Amino acid sequence: MSRKRYVVVGGVAAGATAIARLRKLDEQAEIILLEKGNVVSFANCGLPYYIGGVIKDRNALFVSTPEAIASKYNIDVRTNSEVIGINPENKSVTVKSETTYELAYDKLLIATGSTPIHPHMEGFDGENVFTLWNIPDTDRIYKYIEDNDVQHAVVIGGGFIGLEMVENLVHRGIHVHLIEKSNQVMTLLDEDMAKLVENHLVDQGVDLRLNNGVEKIIHDNKSAVVLENGEIIPCDMIILSIGIRPQTSFLNDSGIQMNKRGGVIVNRYMETSIKDIYAAGDIVEVDDFNTQGRVMVPLAGPANKQGRVAADNMVLGHKSAYRGTQATSIAKVFDLSVASTGLNEKQLKALHKVYGQDYRITLIHPNEHAGYYPGATPLTLKLIFDMNGIVLGAQIIGYNGVDKRIDVIASTIHYHGTVEDLTELELAYAPPYSSAKDPVNFAGYTAVNQLEGLVEVKRVEELNTMSQDEILLDIREESELMMGVIPHSIHIPLSQLRNRLPELDKNKTYIVYCAVGLRGYLAARILMQNNIHALNLLGGYRTYSDEKKELVVRKNDSCCMKNQNIEPEIIKHDHGRELDVSGLCCPGPIVRVAKTMEDMQPEEVLHVTATDPGFYNDITAWCKNTGHELLAKSSHAGQFEASIRKNNICTKTQEITPPTKEKTMIVFSGDFDKAIASFIIATGAAAMGNQVNMFFTFWGLNIIRKNEKVKVKKNMISKMFGMMMPRGSKKLALSKMNMGGMGAKMIRSVMKKQNVDSLEDLIQQAMAAGVKLTACQMSMDVMGIHKEELLDGVEVGGVASMLDDNDHSNMNLFI
Repeated sequence: MSRKRYVVVGGVAAGATAIARLRKLDEQAEIILLEKGNVVSFANCGLPYYIGGVIKDRNALFVSTPEAIASKYNIDVRTNSEVIGINPENKSVTVKSETTYELAYDKLLIATGSTPIHPHMEGFDGENVFTLWNIPDTDRIYKYIEDNDVQHAVVIGGGFIGLEMVENLVHRGIHVHLIEKSNQVMTLLDEDMAKLVENHLVDQGVDLRLNNGVEKIIHDNKSAVVLENGEIIPCDMIILSIGIRPQTSFLNDSGIQMNKRGGVIVNRYMETSIKDIYAAGDIVEVDDFNTQGRVMVPLAGPANKQGRVAADNMVLGHKSAYRGTQATSIAKVFDLSVASTGLNEKQLKALHKVYGQDYRITLIHPNEHAGYYPGATPLTLKLIFDMNGIVLGAQIIGYNGVDKRIDVIASTIHYHGTVEDLTELELAYAPPYSSAKDPVNFAGYTAVNQLEGLVEVKRVEELNTMSQDEILLDIREESELMMGVIPHSIHIPLSQLRNRLPELDKNKTYIVYCAVGLRGYLAARILMQNNIHALNLLGGYRTYSDEKKELVVRKNDSCCMKNQNIEPEIIKHDHGRELDVSGLCCPGPIVRVAKTMEDMQPEEVLHVTATDPGFYNDITAWCKNTGHELLAKSSHAGQFEASIRKNNICTKTQEITPPTKEKTMIVFSGDFDKAIASFIIATGAAAMGNQVNMFFTFWGLNIIRKNEKVKVKKNMISKMFGMMMPRGSKKLALSKMNMGGMGAKMIRSVMKKQNVDSLEDLIQQAMAAGVKLTACQMSMDVMGIHKEELLDGVEVGGVASMLDDNDHSNMNLFI
């Protein structure tokens, strides 16, 4: 048998793996590696961390050297050798080096990888505009930072490399502006999960701009990036990370079949459309393991596997097959680990012909190890599955333990496993590493609960389209309310829920929420088994607050914070108490803080250490709503600290309302004109962002009565009142010039001609805007009005309800 010559073009991930495998399979073969650059087998994923100073030694980036590869594997390594053409007819490649020559092959592997997109736009060719892809790019960026006083940098693009560069520039003490044209960072994530990453970026001081592209870069006395909205951001350097394209232009005349993006189309054996030519890595279009469609996924893991498969088949024929790319990935974003595998919701919606809307999700916030063992931090785990329980995808974000959970779920997807399988997996457990019910098991349990009909769920984004028959029910304890509440919620703590079931309307649907969803599930089960329709809000208040957080970098993190620059470790030299709530998940830290503060003296300082990420924002809201003084707070590597001074005004915890402007109106009159004025004011106030509370008493009750007669059992006095009083808004009289009802009809006619909404429309608009309508129970008893006679959606309360609303209001009207 004649000696075979294998030529491999490209010496990084796929190519480097392939040459090692080729030599192991064929000791006698001639193997030639052609690399366009002057280095091979370097750790391109580590480049940002060298720039940031995390990796100190530049030599650590080199996995191997040409000399080491040549001696270890007996490979002819030719650097600075660019392949500029392929000639399938005579089985040769054209190589440009010090000279240009033809090199024959028996089998050829193309693994040239990809290159960053560098648009031809004004200013993008400046000397301080960089892309990062290889060692020369790294050296240029590193040297520029070293030689120049770089204070402000702009990173354009919020993908993997963009975010890694953001983090490492911040590590260098550089203030970073991150510009992303789409509405989220990290497109492999769904928007709700990407929001967690965005919040964390802002917490780290990154100036994040979404939904905004770059129009041009100007280089006058100082450089500046001009955004599409006209905003100008001065900066010292710019990093482009807006995408990549395959390095395949040299194949255009080769006859090799390629897609519209320039990707090489291969089969499962990594063969191209031309015999004896193979391809692997970033340049190839392969099967999507999840959908059986075709995709290009530029990840190192798939590239290495493809290089091995290609080598097997180059030597042995159809021995190995590449079953497809699953797109499992993980990235470090400051303190967070961000991972995903399989399909996301965006892909499923795009594939509606295959899946339609027949998929479900579960969203949980479990600790990554036992809460009682020090240092436990929570994960956010989103699991996507179909109606048969098949696991379709997952996304996980957290501080520790993310990688092992995403790998378990990726393995489950690879073997077409179900959520039931997740519940049955026997995973390693000891308190420092996990819980007896691992987060993966727990995700499976919550998914199975949905499929078995034990619970229905509501998503946070669906709260924007709630119907009038749906009511938010907050079942957290009172101390937790200080962290904030979802507007228009009613509050019954879980500990009181069973005894207060008669207060709930069985004709309504209750959307139950707690801090993270676990107690919400318990409450939903209580309600469902008492014939009350209930849904559990996925992720609870934690997910709601994450989604509603504004992406604004503030110089002052809290109106209560006197000195943002004082770190807790400095303050701890003062006298004060220490409280370590590490390992406790929400609401544990805030509950412990509230309890501890009750026993403290005014002006005493409490120093708190927590590992629950929600604590960082929760403590600000809690201090704001209790009046205690937040002296400082900090976060580092999954540990959160805060120092709080107890104020005199805060002697006990009290129930709060959402942190919004409030207006209270006591409607005593039942006159038509005064009713119109009341609802015009209420609707206008609600439109300006106010929470409006309308308390109807005595004659005002007639405004919110139903217009049709309702059959209810009444005594004689109540019947007489009912006959004498107007039934509903259509029967109300004018306070002046009523003229036996003619005045009211005239007013209605004029309102219609002037396109002024009717009173009935105004009432419906106010309720749709979230105005709370409360009927006075005492007045109803006196006047013989039953709840069934009132408009749907009207609550019944007493003077305590009115006074509670009044306490939180900055305007009170008596009409």
